[in-house]
Amino acid sequence: MQKQRLEWLDALRGFTMFMVVTNHIYGFGFDTNTKYSMFMSVCLLFRMPLFFFISGFLAYKASFSWNMRDTSQLIAKKLRVQIVPTVVFMTAYVALTAKHFWERMEYAWSSPTKGGYWFTMVLLEMFLVYYAVCWVGKSLTPVPSPKGDESINSQDLSLSEQPAPSKVSTPLTRGIGGEATLLIILWLISLFAYATLYMPKWFTWYKGEFWKVTSITELARFFHFFLLGNLVHRYWAQVQKLFDSKWFFPLLIAIAFIGTGDYLKWHHLRMQWANLPRTLAMYSLVMIIVAFFRNYSSWFTKETRIGYTLQYIGVRTLDIYLIHYFFIPKLPDVGVWFKAHPENFILEGTAAMAVALLVTAFSILTSHVLRVSPFLKKWLFGRE
Repeated sequence: MQKQRLEWLDALRGFTMFMVVTNHIYGFGFDTNTKYSMFMSVCLLFRMPLFFFISGFLAYKASFSWNMRDTSQLIAKKLRVQIVPTVVFMTAYVALTAKHFWERMEYAWSSPTKGGYWFTMVLLEMFLVYYAVCWVGKSLTPVPSPKGDESINSQDLSLSEQPAPSKVSTPLTRGIGGEATLLIILWLISLFAYATLYMPKWFTWYKGEFWKVTSITELARFFHFFLLGNLVHRYWAQVQKLFDSKWFFPLLIAIAFIGTGDYLKWHHLRMQWANLPRTLAMYSLVMIIVAFFRNYSSWFTKETRIGYTLQYIGVRTLDIYLIHYFFIPKLPDVGVWFKAHPENFILEGTAAMAVALLVTAFSILTSHVLRVSPFLKKWLFGRE
C-alpha cells in the first residue's frame, strides 16, 4: 500500500522558500535592510531557522542502515547535489552581474555567504556532520528498527514522496539510544558555538579567515536549528502531544511576543545577553509556524488552491533558490519610500510578496526549461 504524503510539510517548505525570496526582494531589490523594515526584521527571525529546521526534520532516516557502503553512497550523492549546482549557478550569476569577474569570484568564495549561495554549502556541512554522528551512534545502538516504522526520508533540498506519520501515534523512537544521545549532546554544543558568535568580549574565533572561507560561521549560526528539527522528528509523537496540550501554544505565543518585542523595541538586555531574547523569539516562532501548518493541515492539501501552490513551490525549493537571484529586480526607489515611511508592515510585506510571486514564477519556468535536458536535470537539480 502506498504511504500517505505529508502534504502540510511540503506546503511549509514552500512557504519558507517563498519567504526567502520575499526577503531577498526587500533587501536586494528594494535596497533596504532591517533598520528600516519591521516586516523584514520579523521575517529574519524565522525564515532561515525554519528552513534548516525542516531540513533536519527530513534528514532523519529511522530505517537507514548507516553501514559504510550505504553511508558512502549517501555522502557521494549529497556532494554531487549540493556542490555542482551551487558552483554552476554562482559562476553564471557572477559572470552576468560583475564588472570584474575574477575579483568578484574571489570575493564570493572568501565570503561566508558566498555571494548569496551559502545555503547549499552550509547545508552540506550540516549533513556531513550529521551523517558522521549517525554512523557512530548506530554502532552504539545495535537495535534493529521494528516493522511498521513510517518515518520521513530526506530528499536533498526538495520534498519528494514523503510518507506521512499519523497525527498522534507515529512511532519514531524507542527511548534514547546512542545516536539520539550524541545528537542531543551535539545540539547543546552547537548552541554554545552559536552563542559565542554574539560574545565578542570573550570569543573571537569567528573572525579568522578560515572560518569565513569555509562558511563555518554560518554553520555555527544555524546548525542547532537543523538538529532541533531532527530531534523533533525523532520524538514526533511526544511533540504532537505538546502541540495538542492547552498550555504549550499560549506559552510559545508569550515567549515570541516578549523575545521579539525586546529584540526589536525594548532592548532591556545588553552586551552578550542581548542575543537571548532574539534566540527565544526564533525558537518560538519556528515552533508556532510548524504547529500552525500541522493544525490546519486540511488547508494545505492539493485540493486547496493555497495548498497546491505552496506544495508546488515546496518540491522545487532547490531550483528556486539557485535561480531566483537572476530575476530580482532593482527597485531602489521603492526602498527609499519605505525608508521615509518606516513601520508600514502590511505595505512592505504586500509589495515584497507581490514581486516575489513574479520572481518565483520565472524561476520555476526557467527550471522547467533546463529540465528538458536529462543531463541538466541530473547535474543542476539532482534529479534522475
